[in-house]
Amino acid sequence: MTGRHAPANRPTMYFVGVTTTKSSIMKVFPAWARELNLDAVIEGIDLPLDDAPEHYREVVSFIKEDPQSLGALVTTHKLNLFKAARDLFDGVGEETRLLDEVSSISKRGEQLWGHAMDPVTSGLSLEAVVPDGYWSATGAELLLLGAGGSSLALTLYLHNRARAGRDVPSRIVVTNRREARLREMRAVHERLGSTLPIEYRLAPEPERNDEQLRSLAPESVVVNATGLGKDRPGSPLTGAAVFPRDCLAWDFNYRGDLVFLDQARAQQQSRNVRVVDGWLYFIHGWTRVIAEVFHIDIPTHGPAFERLSRVARDASQENA
Repeated sequence: MTGRHAPANRPTMYFVGVTTTKSSIMKVFPAWARELNLDAVIEGIDLPLDDAPEHYREVVSFIKEDPQSLGALVTTHKLNLFKAARDLFDGVGEETRLLDEVSSISKRGEQLWGHAMDPVTSGLSLEAVVPDGYWSATGAELLLLGAGGSSLALTLYLHNRARAGRDVPSRIVVTNRREARLREMRAVHERLGSTLPIEYRLAPEPERNDEQLRSLAPESVVVNATGLGKDRPGSPLTGAAVFPRDCLAWDFNYRGDLVFLDQARAQQQSRNVRVVDGWLYFIHGWTRVIAEVFHIDIPTHGPAFERLSRVARDASQENA
C-alpha cells in the first residue's frame, strides 16, 4: 500500500478529482449519509490534470487494499486512471469496456469493480431537460463542444435510444481541439455500429465552435462538455458567439466561472435561450455511484429522489 494515502479508520468513499474541496459534495455527502442511514464519510483525492500513471495506480491500489475504503467517484481522470490501472480491477461493466473509462470504483466482496456511469447519468439528466419526443417534434440538432468521456457517454446513451426506436437529434455535431479525440470517438461509434447522424469537427480555436453554433437549427441543444469554466478558465466559444433561437444551452459543469453559461444568459432575451447548469447531472452522477459503492437502491425520480435533491441543495447552500 502506498504511503501517500492514510488508511481509513471508518467506512470511507473517495472523490478523485482536481479541486475536490471546492465541490458541493463535501457538504452534500454528510447530509445524504444521514438521509440514507449510511455510517460513512467522504474524502477527496486531488490529482493534477494528466497526472503520472503511477499516481493513478497508487490511488486504485490503495482503495483495493484498504478494508475501510469502499470505493470512489472519479471525475476528470476517468480515462487516464483506467488506462493506467485497468489490470488492478477484477471486473468492469460493459460501458467501461466500450468507453475505456472508470467513473465509479466499488467493491464486491474481495473484488474491485469499475463502472462507467456517464451513459446512465447523462441520459437521466438529458431526459430531465429535454422532454420525450422533443427531437422529432422540433427537428432540433445537438452540438457537443468537446469529445471527452462525458460527451462520448451521451452519444452512447443516444445510440441506445436510437436502437430502441426512440427519437434522437436530426443531426449531432461533435467538436474538439485535438483530432485524436475525435478519431477515438468515431472508432467507438463504428465499433458499436452506430447509425446516429454524427459529424466530427476539428475546432482548435473557439472561432470554429462559433461557426458550428451558427449552423444549428432553432431549438437545438448546445452542450459545454469541455471542462472549460471548471477545471480550466474560459469557454469553448468566443464572446461573439450567437446561439440559435429558442435553444437550450447546457453546461455539464455546475461550479466554477461557467463563462459558457454567462454567454448564454446574455442572449436569454434576444434569442430566447434556455440555460441549464450541471446541477442535476451532479445529483444523478453522485447518487448512481453512491448506490453502487454502498449497494443500496436509490431511485432516479419520484418523491425520494426529489427529497435527496432538496437535501443536496440545502446542504450546498449552508455557509455559502
